[in-house]
Order: sequence, then C-alpha cells, then structure tokens
Amino acid sequence: DLQKEGEIMAAKKMGRPTDNPKDITMKIRFDQDSFEKMKKCSEEMKISRAEVVRRGVHKVYDDLKK
Repeated sequence: DLQKEGEIMAAKKMGRPTDNPKDITMKIRFDQDSFEKMKKCSEEMKISRAEVVRRGVHKVYDDLKK
C-alpha cells in the first residue's frame, strides 16, 4: 500500500501539454487606476489578467524596436 496511516499521497495534477509553460511567478503592485484598466481589458477581451500583463509586455517590447 502506497499510503501509510496519517500520510496523504498527492497525485501530480496533469493539465494540457503546452509548448510555452508559464513556470515563473511574479508578484506585482498596481495603483488603482492601472488595476482597473487591466481588469477592464481582461473582462472585455475574455482573457486572464495575467494574459493582459503578458500582452502588455510584448507590446512595450515591440515598441522598443521602432
């Protein structure tokens, strides 16, 4: 038996395979105005708040090349 008394064996959670794993976690601070804008973008575009931030980073990075 893999489980001993009082010991809980957690199964590894399996999600969909991805070519671009999101394995870096960041904690960021927003002022109220920036947070509200990010939240509205998330709701209107039907994407996560994290995806709004990632797209924002790509947009700013692309602007550096101009």
